[in-house]
Amino acid sequence: MVIGVPKEIKAQENRVSMIPGSVADLVKRGHKVIVQKQAGEGASYHDSQYEAVGATLVDTAADVFAQAEMIVKVKEPQASEIAMLKPHHLLFTYLHLAASKPLTEGLLATGCTAVAYETIEVNRRLPLLEPMSEIAGRMSAIVGSYHLAKHRGGRGTLLGGVPGVAPGRVVVLGGGTAGVNAARVATGIGADVTILEVDFERMRFLDITMDGAHTVYSNEANLTELLPRVDLVIGAVLVPGAKAPKLITREMLRMMPKGSVFVDIAVDQGGCSETTRPTTHDDPTYEEEGVLHYCVANMPGAYSRTATQALNNVTHPWTMLIADKGLKEACRIRPDLLKGINTAGGRLTCEPVALAHDMPFTCAKEAVL
Repeated sequence: MVIGVPKEIKAQENRVSMIPGSVADLVKRGHKVIVQKQAGEGASYHDSQYEAVGATLVDTAADVFAQAEMIVKVKEPQASEIAMLKPHHLLFTYLHLAASKPLTEGLLATGCTAVAYETIEVNRRLPLLEPMSEIAGRMSAIVGSYHLAKHRGGRGTLLGGVPGVAPGRVVVLGGGTAGVNAARVATGIGADVTILEVDFERMRFLDITMDGAHTVYSNEANLTELLPRVDLVIGAVLVPGAKAPKLITREMLRMMPKGSVFVDIAVDQGGCSETTRPTTHDDPTYEEEGVLHYCVANMPGAYSRTATQALNNVTHPWTMLIADKGLKEACRIRPDLLKGINTAGGRLTCEPVALAHDMPFTCAKEAVL
């Protein structure tokens, strides 16, 4: 199979979908890997390293799309990339289609088969999303703490406090992978941390394993009781493939102290507040109702080398399977892959996305097999 690795063009996206080691594995198995020049520079992987393992370097993304059968990316395709997708292409990347109907419609119009990292589900886990959730979760406590500084627009609270001064209060919405990692770093800083969760078994697990963090059942009453005293709220809710639930209303934001900070990890899936809108690393924050919002849509891109390596650890086995066997046979070998297929032949094959946009849905098995 001919596999293409274009340079990411989303604002401040420095990750690359394939490291030289991954390329080497594919080349050894008889596949051709086409890499756009400078694709890995943002993650400190250089063209010479790709050449050394047998990659074919090309000048432009158009060269990649023109030659490749499977396009492996990090982020959802931008407008110029959608224009280059054809029905024969298999696109393998993060998509987050529930957050964008125009992107969904654009992909459907190309007729390509698009497989989303974030909807491949194995034993009720999302293994290709988890590493990025871990990074975003850990980042959220760090960037939230930083933006609480007065010169960054925050209220001037040091989350860890000092002797004689109480620590800052952090509320984490969701006790999944992102939420746990956010809470772990926040407790490590010394903050007073409360995790809101709806799954009682998950709360028991968190109670046993998360020293220094409290668990509270997630409902509007409990959240509104916490908000007037909070310094940092971290939104870490996830419904696989679907839009994030809007847990925070504008009215609820008004309960928070002026200068408090809200970090929305769920922004890729539409965000968990009515006031969420995507930002970039260049301009990461804005203020609504006196609350500083940090809603960067590709948080792990800030730590591009670590994130690239973590991403390759989980995506590479699936890339090799598809390259070796083709998508149909790969799905027969690993039926979990079917949930990753979001579009195929102009049909929408991810039910949560179809529900989010009120669009027709076709079973992935029917569309591909």
